[in-house]
Amino acid sequence: MTEKAKCGCGRSPTGYCIGWHSLSEADYIAKKAEFEKNENAAGKEEK
Repeated sequence: MTEKAKCGCGRSPTGYCIGWHSLSEADYIAKKAEFEKNENAAGKEEK
């Protein structure tokens, strides 16, 4: 089984389980902000 598990909790920004279901609300908000910051930085590098 090499497929990633789909996210059932709705917290994963990728659609696949990355373990964020167990985070507190405050930790989730911080992780989401960090993820979005990294995604924006990666998008700028590709241009």
